[in-house]
Amino acid sequence: MAQVVATRSIQSSLLCPSTGSVQDRVEKLKPSSFASKVLARDEKKSYRLVHRRSCIVARRSARVEPEVVPVSPEDVPNREQQFQHLQVHQLLDSSPVGVWSKPTVRRKTKIVCTIGPSTNTREMIWKLAEAGMNVARMNMSHGDHASHQKVIDLVKEYNAQSKDNVIAIMLDTKGPEVRSGDLPQPITLMSGQEFTFTIRRGVGTADSVSVNYDDFVNDVEVGDMLLVDGGMMSFLVKSKTEDSVKCEVVDGGELKSRRHLNVRGKSATLPSITEKDWDDIKFGVDNKVDFYAVSFVKDAQVVHELKNYLQSCGADIHVIVKIESADSIPNLHSIITASDGAMVARGDLGAELPIEEVPLLQEEIIRICRSMGKAVIVATNMLESMIVHPTPTRAEVSDIAIAVREGADAVMLSGETAHGKFPLKAVKVMHTVALRTEATISCGEMPPNLGQAFKNHMSEMFAYHATMMSNTLGTSIVVFTRTGFMGTLLSHYRPSGTIFAFTNEKRIQQRLASYQGVCPIYLQFSDDAEETFANALALLKNQGMVKEGEEVALLQSGRQPIWRFQSTHYIQVRQA
Repeated sequence: MAQVVATRSIQSSLLCPSTGSVQDRVEKLKPSSFASKVLARDEKKSYRLVHRRSCIVARRSARVEPEVVPVSPEDVPNREQQFQHLQVHQLLDSSPVGVWSKPTVRRKTKIVCTIGPSTNTREMIWKLAEAGMNVARMNMSHGDHASHQKVIDLVKEYNAQSKDNVIAIMLDTKGPEVRSGDLPQPITLMSGQEFTFTIRRGVGTADSVSVNYDDFVNDVEVGDMLLVDGGMMSFLVKSKTEDSVKCEVVDGGELKSRRHLNVRGKSATLPSITEKDWDDIKFGVDNKVDFYAVSFVKDAQVVHELKNYLQSCGADIHVIVKIESADSIPNLHSIITASDGAMVARGDLGAELPIEEVPLLQEEIIRICRSMGKAVIVATNMLESMIVHPTPTRAEVSDIAIAVREGADAVMLSGETAHGKFPLKAVKVMHTVALRTEATISCGEMPPNLGQAFKNHMSEMFAYHATMMSNTLGTSIVVFTRTGFMGTLLSHYRPSGTIFAFTNEKRIQQRLASYQGVCPIYLQFSDDAEETFANALALLKNQGMVKEGEEVALLQSGRQPIWRFQSTHYIQVRQA
């Protein structure tokens, strides 16, 4: 027996003209405190819908028409006041960090911060969390296990102390990187100059340097374009011997030790998971991290291999594939299908493929992930200039907005927070840009074929209708989950309200922190459903997440029934 119970009440809304004029758009931008409102009386319009098998019965209660409060000329703002509410978000330099932790409207797009020398202290991790960090990323290409252990312990300490926030932990593997060797001092190379890369160890002169990859000579062909650090310098391959590749400098610059090397249009014939990566993965298992971001994934077999290993260890860790190599593009669908999500790693992707393809691939990867119900993160160079400057370029601001509008679950900061001069300001910029962009996105936009990803679950229908209810009534959604499945499913439907996902599992709470629109909250479940519902609503009210009398859509559905029969699912609207 499937059962749906819904109660509808008219929400307060802004009074604005029905025309599509400039005044109409101005009214939509008013702060929620604007005096022109439609106030519903105590007796509100309501519907009760009961669905049992194939029959539907609807009962409509008596209603009283809402009272309209007239608008006085003083209520209509002048041009200077039209965007006054945006100034709150632009006070990056003078506002204390705490201002950003509880915005009036919750940001839905999540922020991944890479932790490094600029942010690996207790004070900075706390401030990053307050500024808007949702996921702490550890780049295993840098640092050792001791330094990463310190960060993990600090994040776990924060999670244990925080009452209304939680930070997920992501471990990003180094992968099969090809790098140049050590140099006694940086070398300045000019265009037209000859330079040699060799697989012989320990070479570091003014015209030659070692490479750490033994098959480098076999992978490179005459005419290939060799890029250093994603294109900061470039070399044209002129000839090669058994152990060396002779090049002509095309774009010169300063060559330093251990620089990252790519060949345009090619991927190195190295395994995606190296011996170092396996050691790092075991480290992650021991520390119960939430996500692995696996570098240079070329096919789905790599993902299956890692998931089989995690299953053998009894580790509940999700796998995010990094799409950053030319070889991964033909296998996008199978790779993403095998994974739990994807990261658009635009740095190496733009080095191995023509740069004009990167924005198109970003949009395509986001579309595929959305249609499959998988999480997607957009990464690399999002606020690169803020590594050394206190304000971003306008192009970087647009870059964040585009990722948000395309539907990314999260946007990522790398060097900006790892070793940048202004890590907190970078997070604040990302927060405010995402929040402002989300305010312009129409609710209810979802991929037309999203249902195919969840077609075997009755829960999909209820997630869809809970989303429609949230969008229609302007309510948040409350869901109770032990596995995180229902919170994740709701996230992919992108309801207009916040998804308050209550769980009695700390691990699930942390994992849900990376999904768009989800506010995960830990709560001990009672054997009595009504008692748990009351406790959840009281918690939301006490922490200022909902207001007294505010309505929320409460959903009971998912793979594992909680306080219901397997075949019974509920949607309700309740007042806090």
